[in-house]
Amino acid sequence: MAAGPTPADPFDRRSDAEAGAPGPVVTLEPGLRRVACPNPSPMTFTGTRTYIVGRGEVAVVDPGPEHPGHLETILSALEPGERVSHIVLTHTHIDHSPGVPALKARTGAQTCAFGAHGAGRSARMETLAASGAQLGGGEGGDRGFVPDRTLADGERLEGAGWALTAIHTPGHISNHLAFAVEADGMSPGAVLSGDHVMGWATSIVSPPDGDMAAYMASLRKLQGRGDRVFHPGHGHPIEDPEAMLAHLIAHRESRVQQVIAALPSPGMPGKDALEMARGIYTDVDPALLGAAARNVFSVLIGLVEEGRAEHEGVLSDTAKFRHR
Repeated sequence: MAAGPTPADPFDRRSDAEAGAPGPVVTLEPGLRRVACPNPSPMTFTGTRTYIVGRGEVAVVDPGPEHPGHLETILSALEPGERVSHIVLTHTHIDHSPGVPALKARTGAQTCAFGAHGAGRSARMETLAASGAQLGGGEGGDRGFVPDRTLADGERLEGAGWALTAIHTPGHISNHLAFAVEADGMSPGAVLSGDHVMGWATSIVSPPDGDMAAYMASLRKLQGRGDRVFHPGHGHPIEDPEAMLAHLIAHRESRVQQVIAALPSPGMPGKDALEMARGIYTDVDPALLGAAARNVFSVLIGLVEEGRAEHEGVLSDTAKFRHR
């Protein structure tokens, strides 16, 4: 989701046309093609990015939503004699995974992901959900998807002349994977970063599937790898991953300080996440204010657990919070 511009903002918010992209299918480098889905929205920017890895027998990463036109574009991007051997998901949000069944029906490919929707949810979120907390969230989840093969953190998926190494990056959603890409003729250091690190905005972190503590840990997990480029699920390639990761960490830490500053003092009337989001995300498209409130709520959960904030009644996404 968009968080608004910040000083020295590294995000590339150009449209495909502004960036000079020649069409819906772009060869990014040897062994890696990008197919743009025509599903623009405030939450998807110019559309979901589908990737084709390899040549000959290929993997398709994130087929996108259920969109017949996009399915045909993916298939038409294949060269004569090529076939899809694997369908791979970064995560199970509805702009990334509902296109799987139709593509599988046309290709017979094996589906691969970390797990079904909700897999990998943190113990803290499972405990909160079991406690009776009314967390809301769960928006945009593809709950019908079950992979043929699950991929653990660090597991390597190999095809004919290509390989994808799974990097579990929960936070935006618990079953999120990024993938380090290898392909014949391709320089090392490319990562498909999904919605964890995007080329146009920060990610929504919506409990219980989203977890801000896990998200921050996943950002730090990607630091220091020496990656050359991130190819995200939305937006344009990130040419300096280390700078982007440092920016995102600093940006999220500054948001935490803004939430702390927005909390009323002890004994004062509390505020809910949406009230605080209106005062913090002053430069955000109004269509994204609800998503901003989910980010604020995820921060508030952490502050409550740290003993720095309290809430009235049962913990919920509409509860009133104040300094403890």
